[in-house]
Amino acid sequence: MQASEPSRTAMAAAAHRAAHQSVDGGAIFSDPYARRILGEEAAAEADRKAQDPATRSFRLVMAARSRYAEDCLAHSLARGVAQAVILGAGLDTFALRNPHPGLKVFEVDHPTTQGWKQTRLRETGLTHSLPIFVPVDFEREDLQTRLVASGFQPETPAFFIWLGVVPYLREASVFALLGFVAGLPGASIVFDYGEPLENYPPERRARAAEMGARTAAAGEPWLTRFDPAELAARLRALGFTSLEDLGPTEMAKRFFGLPQNAPDRGAGPHVICAGNF
Repeated sequence: MQASEPSRTAMAAAAHRAAHQSVDGGAIFSDPYARRILGEEAAAEADRKAQDPATRSFRLVMAARSRYAEDCLAHSLARGVAQAVILGAGLDTFALRNPHPGLKVFEVDHPTTQGWKQTRLRETGLTHSLPIFVPVDFEREDLQTRLVASGFQPETPAFFIWLGVVPYLREASVFALLGFVAGLPGASIVFDYGEPLENYPPERRARAAEMGARTAAAGEPWLTRFDPAELAARLRALGFTSLEDLGPTEMAKRFFGLPQNAPDRGAGPHVICAGNF
């Protein structure tokens, strides 16, 4: 991202969520604030782009990953989770929609993107149920130090949501954060990731590479990809004892009505929940 503007990928993710509300009727993920926080002009542009049938599958995956993350968070409350941390929050609206009384919500993001969001919240009058804002540059600042200084309690079970960020960080930064979460008692994290290009069949590999090239051209290159089996082994080595990984096939079966006996769809986007409970 550029130092003087909010993350382009954060804006793109918000546009997909907004278009999902209008074009798809919020069928997978309902978010009544998505379009309002994005803005009328940007929402209209998102709708226009969503008329291209080629955008539908990616838009629905974006909706499904958000739905999955918030479903997992809801289930975690029975284990005593009292804190939610949205990492790389962008224009996420969970804090505004938080249905869980007593759940403290922290939003962590790059200072520029977060400042832009706070301005949007004031401009639109969305000032109820605000999260605790924690500005952090993931590559240069210590997350734990910044969180604790903002009121986060390391001994209280917490749930982390980390969507749309991992591919753009160096692997060492990704595992530094995952190690931090693994070391917290009763903590869980949901994050998404992409598979290495060599995992794709030849006929789909070029398209996956093209998507990476587009984000690189926008100044936010993909730096990290993971093989699912290797990632699971590394997460267990960190101390995560509970893992659920939804790849393209599992995601389609859970959210898109794909029959349970449908064949595997191969490599693609994943969303994973890892916990140390």
